[in-house]
Amino acid sequence: MGRILVVDDEKSMRDFLSIMLKREGHVPVAAENGEKAARLLKDDIFDLVITDVRMPGMGGMDFLKVVKEQSPETVVVLITAYATAESAVEAMKHGAYDYIMKPFKVDEIKLVVKNALEKRQLREENVLLRRELEAEKGFQNFIGHSAAMERVFELISKVADKASTVLITGESGTGKELVARALHNLSGRRDKPFMYIHCGALPEQLLESELFGHVKGSFTGAVENKAGLFEVAQSGTVFLDELAETTQTFQVKLLHVLQEREFKRVGGTVDIKVDVRIIAATNRDLKEEIAKGNFREDLFYRLNVIPIHLPPLRDRKEDIPALAEHFLKKFCKDGDSMKITPEAMALLTDYAWKGNVRELENVMERACTLSEGVFITADHLPSDLRGERRRRVGPIPDVIPDAGVELEGILDEMEKEFLLKALRKADGSKTEAARLLRLTFPSFRHRMKKHGLE
Repeated sequence: MGRILVVDDEKSMRDFLSIMLKREGHVPVAAENGEKAARLLKDDIFDLVITDVRMPGMGGMDFLKVVKEQSPETVVVLITAYATAESAVEAMKHGAYDYIMKPFKVDEIKLVVKNALEKRQLREENVLLRRELEAEKGFQNFIGHSAAMERVFELISKVADKASTVLITGESGTGKELVARALHNLSGRRDKPFMYIHCGALPEQLLESELFGHVKGSFTGAVENKAGLFEVAQSGTVFLDELAETTQTFQVKLLHVLQEREFKRVGGTVDIKVDVRIIAATNRDLKEEIAKGNFREDLFYRLNVIPIHLPPLRDRKEDIPALAEHFLKKFCKDGDSMKITPEAMALLTDYAWKGNVRELENVMERACTLSEGVFITADHLPSDLRGERRRRVGPIPDVIPDAGVELEGILDEMEKEFLLKALRKADGSKTEAARLLRLTFPSFRHRMKKHGLE
């Protein structure tokens, strides 16, 4: 289905084309001359224009230039009873898709319309494909077997095919975009566009233009009509990342979209109906933002229909080894044969990971770059990872201070250090390491497991 502008000074031709197009499932809009058509084009975006060449006032060739200036993505078909080879060449030179002679057969015009709309759709799909290919550069696979992540997976499975709005919360780097893409890919909208925008990366005017589109001349730099992401994502999903970064003025407009399922382009007057699923995400506590007056309470309740919270990596440490191995294979040239030493893995598991999965990914990329052998060792990790555990427990004091000491932590740290030293001396042999520490093998295995060294 396409939105098609029909321009002809003959009423009978306008009526004929409008009726025929409507029967084919399209939405025709008619104009009796180029001037009126130009006004319509200023406030709307059409997939296709069918225009007569010879009309009083602005003719079809001049209107073709207007279309290509204001809305370059719109496909234009010219029709005329006075065709010449020169006029056909000129039309193609100025961007016309086709040039049809009157009188024409109904099947002929139907085929031209079908092919013209398919060309526009193919062009849009190529743009979307480029976006998807760029997105594939990021971490796209769920890794995690912790109870916390299992609950997230279960919730995603339950709500993916629903139409309800989803609000994803969690610290930066926890994988909120990954959850949004999973919700889209597991839904009935999977074959439609998934459009992503980082709300905090754009000033308000540009953000509105990106989401709602704009008409030519609506602000400085608006040199042509442009469809926004809501329009491009029709029947698909729009993911609004870091929504708490937006102004209350923008929040009012988004609330209208959620309530009425319609919007106006920036500078436009036409209401555009939209069928998209909205998924929002933030790393802030929205209830705190509401209390501070930074976020609208009514918008919060519209968004928080299905809340999904992503736990920080420090709360699911059992997922760290699998994530580290995943990034090892991703970044190391011989990832399948590379190994992480027990000492290095212990440091990774013990770290607080304020940047969450994204920080772990960066650390593993750095380690792979520095490593020249088949092992990722503690020396390949940043100094703050190597020093954090020792800073947290502190040195063993000669005298117990008045404030006391963390005995369990000190003993735990000492035991872990001895296990690692024994493993290094035994070249990784657990049996020999157990003998060096005068432990039974089952006892050694138990202590290894307790410290996450298995």
